[in-house]
Amino acid sequence: MNLIQLELDSIPLGQPLPFALRGVTGALLAQRGYVVRNRSELEVFLARGASLCMDIEESRDSHRAFVTQLNQMLDTDTQLGEIAVMKISAAPATPAPPAPRVRLRALQGAQAWAELQLQATQLLRLPQAQDFLPRFHALHEELERHASQTPDAALLALIVLSAQETQMYSATHAMLVSVACMVAAREVLQWSPERVRQLGCAALSMNIAMTGLQDQLAQQLDSLSGPQISAIESHAGDSQALLRSLGVEDPVWLEAVRLHHQRTPGPLAHKNEAEQLARLMQRADVFGARIAPRASRTPMPVTAAMQASYYDEERQVDEAGAALVKALGVYPPGCLVRLSSQEVAVVLRRGPTATTPRVAVVISRTGMPTGELIPRDTSLPAWKISGPLGHKEVRVNWPLDRLLAMV
Repeated sequence: MNLIQLELDSIPLGQPLPFALRGVTGALLAQRGYVVRNRSELEVFLARGASLCMDIEESRDSHRAFVTQLNQMLDTDTQLGEIAVMKISAAPATPAPPAPRVRLRALQGAQAWAELQLQATQLLRLPQAQDFLPRFHALHEELERHASQTPDAALLALIVLSAQETQMYSATHAMLVSVACMVAAREVLQWSPERVRQLGCAALSMNIAMTGLQDQLAQQLDSLSGPQISAIESHAGDSQALLRSLGVEDPVWLEAVRLHHQRTPGPLAHKNEAEQLARLMQRADVFGARIAPRASRTPMPVTAAMQASYYDEERQVDEAGAALVKALGVYPPGCLVRLSSQEVAVVLRRGPTATTPRVAVVISRTGMPTGELIPRDTSLPAWKISGPLGHKEVRVNWPLDRLLAMV
């Protein structure tokens, strides 16, 4: 890989990129053909990649065309102001491809989840009415596929990412809440496919009016300002209004978004359809927010966050929260636990009961990293779970691909 750094003003806006946009380490920020709509979106990429770069080896035609155009402008004594704002464009003989939709079916493991994170961040931070619904439904369909076909792997990936992510907190949180809600609705509450779809869409979009603010707050050390408090208090209604302006017409989806921050304990049977969706979203929202790191606080262990969702505002068992715990387990995939053997393990998948998941040891009883993931059956007394651990308490980070391969 041969990276060259790009100036923001050299990147074309409102048209397909003629090259893949990469960060300073070579990490993919936007695929070739992606349409960067405005400068704000470029600044999102810049914040994630530290700088904006192009790989000459994979973009030879675009780079050659740029250099040729630059030399021509220099030869003809073009004014420096024109040269400074020159855009990198595709080579004349190579038509730019159409902007891609979310395409992850060919990707596997951690790469697929990194792509989903990026697509969700781009979509939710800077939604555009002209293409929001097709892009949103493509993203949701991919999450729904993971939630229905490989729910343990989906939960593991999103809980691990949520425990690590701050720059793309809002999108990662939205995906986790959406998947957790769909798993609970399908497996425990046994809602119809249409209701599960409405629920997943509502959960994924519930905070769309404050996506940028959520990402800012995840890294903010200062107390909330007055305008920030006002934005948080109004974001449910603001999100409903924004979704309607973006073309969403489903009344249950829109009403569930509007209600998702209301505290309404009590049986689900006493609530209408939108209220039921909103209550499950609210319980999953509490869980997801508490396991995520913030600059201002330490994340809560996953099991403690599950307990917070299990009880309602009156300290009674909450029906929606109980469905969530029953679906995900007391120790959901992705959380860290200590075993009776004094080993530390990561939960890989749910087990036959809520307290006996399948795990893999990452730290031995002597406190040393194991070097290899060692499977353990927690239904056996020798490896019974003795308690949860927070991700910040364990200084070993296993590559997500390695974990997903064992699910």
